Amino acid sequence: MTKTVLKLKVLLIGRGAREHALALKLCKSKHVSMIVVVPGNGGSHTGIPKTCNIGDIEENEFPRLFKLAQELKIDLVVPGPDAPIVNGIEAVFREAKIWCFAPSKEAGQIEGSKAFSKDFMERHKIPTAAYANFTDISKAKIFIENALSKIHHTKWWIKASGLSAGKGVVIPQTRDETFEALDEMMLGDKFGDAGNEFVIEQFLEGEELSIHTFCDGQTKSMPAAQDHKRAFDGNKGPNTGGMACYSPVRAATPSVMKEIERLIIKPTLDGLREEVMLTKAGPKCLEYNTRFGDPEAQTVLPLLKSDLAEIMFAFISGNLHEINLVMENKFCVTVILVSGWYPEEYRTGHKINFKSLCSDSSASLCIKRDSIMMACC
Repeated sequence: MTKTVLKLKVLLIGRGAREHALALKLCKSKHVSMIVVVPGNGGSHTGIPKTCNIGDIEENEFPRLFKLAQELKIDLVVPGPDAPIVNGIEAVFREAKIWCFAPSKEAGQIEGSKAFSKDFMERHKIPTAAYANFTDISKAKIFIENALSKIHHTKWWIKASGLSAGKGVVIPQTRDETFEALDEMMLGDKFGDAGNEFVIEQFLEGEELSIHTFCDGQTKSMPAAQDHKRAFDGNKGPNTGGMACYSPVRAATPSVMKEIERLIIKPTLDGLREEVMLTKAGPKCLEYNTRFGDPEAQTVLPLLKSDLAEIMFAFISGNLHEINLVMENKFCVTVILVSGWYPEEYRTGHKINFKSLCSDSSASLCIKRDSIMMACC
């Protein structure tokens, strides 16, 4: 990595805990002189060195984001959420020769469409669960009936193909629940446009891992994390964006990580993060994310000793091979505090009471009246 101190001005896009965690890590870099979080939240608004919020611009307002980047002479843009990446934010800044830590819109399809990503895995012989893609609910129900008559099991994942903030997955337990889930997704418009196409996928038994991999043709992976997505204790309830996470994961032994590298990461090369399931038949790819996971980012970034800004610069300039990725020999656990009705329709604007924490990453919080933290969205 260059010995020159870069003094980068960073535009960090997003309002969640992931972006809070990214700001906390980037502010420690000697190469970063300023971080502007748009729109940010109460956590990124206060207490992070070199960091400020601009809260009146939304994540997908590309013309306003571009104008702001020009006015502030931004050097590096870091989109946190999936939607700006899938909608092509990288090209907006690439054309203006402003570095953007994101894949192209074309590469972003592997997250933006689960149907596309499953077909991609099949084309490239990447191990994954058996599946079928549908846009017609009647054909999907016929598929379910045929599957029941042949394989006599009723457990599968039904996934909205489009972006749904990690909540577009239903795991029905019976035939009737399966048909009800299909009706809600297609007829009830539960996931909006994201559910216009959906994937019915074989349910896999095993441990789920998230692998964050930096990739510029070369690959550098951080330790595996394990995200717990179900809303309630005992791995029950609806899927969420994530209720807890820890890293590293004991099941991700060196030999397992080598298998994941050989079978999934190397054939893919486009993924910054791979979600992987360990089954009795070996690792299988569940899906791709083209950005840091949430809550995985809050879990693995505190373990990263290397300079994150240097990694991002090396990624953009095609010099990732020069980076030595160094991690703390420690564990990190993340627990999510949410409104009691989450992930369904839940109340906002209420005071949150808790004792002091070891550290925190705030999502959808605002500070009001003498630094009282209030849930705002």
